[in-house]
Amino acid sequence: MRDIEDFKIDLKSLNEDKTVKTFSLSDDFFEALDASEVRKGDLKVDLTIHRASNFFEFHFHTQGVVYVPCDLCLDDVELDIDSEDTLIVKLGDAYSEEDNHITVEEGEGILDTSWFVYEFIVLNIPIKRVHLPGECNTTMIEVLNQHSATRSGEGDGEETIDPRWSKLKEIKNNIKD
Repeated sequence: MRDIEDFKIDLKSLNEDKTVKTFSLSDDFFEALDASEVRKGDLKVDLTIHRASNFFEFHFHTQGVVYVPCDLCLDDVELDIDSEDTLIVKLGDAYSEEDNHITVEEGEGILDTSWFVYEFIVLNIPIKRVHLPGECNTTMIEVLNQHSATRSGEGDGEETIDPRWSKLKEIKNNIKD
């Protein structure tokens, strides 16, 4: 399991000008976070931190691929990620997050960026996650089609369609005419 200590940035020790860090993310990063959305991936994160007198600007460039379950067949689908994200961080009395503005308790002075990196990745995953046409698991698609046909009353079994759906189907047909 990956040690995510590398993602903890000691703000007080940063140079006044610019600091650059690079992280390589693989499956063990996602395992260490124990997050459900993404479990596998191969990404590179370039983090540039600009320090001003009273705040820090964190600029993340994330590029690579993640693997998430396909919405149709549940096999892994490969999705490209290429994102630019920014956080504005300052030291203050207590930890707080508001949009992309983070306040870190001055006594501690450490910001764990691992969860922010994960969130930036997830925010760049499309809502609909499916394989390209013809690439889904054909066995699973056949099972899905069988169940869909049975639910809609098109299967070989008895007609099990709810009468309300029949009325809606009539209305739909009348609208087409």
